[in-house]
Amino acid sequence: MTDRTPLLKALGVDLPDELLTISLTHRSYSYENGGLPTNERLEFLGDAVLGLTITEELYHRHPDRTEGDLAKLRASIVNTHALADVGRELSDDGLGAYLLLGKGEENSGGAGKASILADGVESLLGAIYLEHGIVTAREVILRLFASLLDTAPTLGAGLDWKSSLQELTASRGMGVPSYTVTSTGPDHDKEFTAMVIIADDEYGRGVGRTKKEAELKAAAAAWNALTSAADEDA
Repeated sequence: MTDRTPLLKALGVDLPDELLTISLTHRSYSYENGGLPTNERLEFLGDAVLGLTITEELYHRHPDRTEGDLAKLRASIVNTHALADVGRELSDDGLGAYLLLGKGEENSGGAGKASILADGVESLLGAIYLEHGIVTAREVILRLFASLLDTAPTLGAGLDWKSSLQELTASRGMGVPSYTVTSTGPDHDKEFTAMVIIADDEYGRGVGRTKKEAELKAAAAAWNALTSAADEDA
């Protein structure tokens, strides 16, 4: 069994072996191993804890935002791609290295799938809540999602990287960004690389398991490059 110490260190809490194992057990592994408990119930619980924590934090951080604005901010933080990125940052190897997957799912690249990683993050949060309570769960969530909480309000009206990049380039008279996407690997385990081209120059690259994920990451890189350059010139 993979040593889970680095994962627990990244989470900043201890969990009983049995509870941790359940939180990492995908239904495909359960199906192939006699119906073991899966992480789906913990995922359900963790989703609620995460949603409440992020909602409360946004409410207090942005007292002048409307209900609609707060809902958009929350959606930009609590979504499959954002959760998957959090999972990839859990320890040097990422959450995928610790998930228990069935052979078929594992062979098809399941450890890197955004949906599986996102579900895994939520199930771990559910486990932390059960073991340590809401105060500790909230502390873990705010630490893991700190950069997303800081970045979301800067994304503009679209509250996603592609929309915000287009909004930014339009405001600077740079035209509309275009994306070039290439892929490598077999059909069941493809990796996509996207490049953002603005006014004939490349401003960012992103890699993902889907074209959409790669484009969003490329747009984020380009947005950060452009805004960082503007800050330096100020």
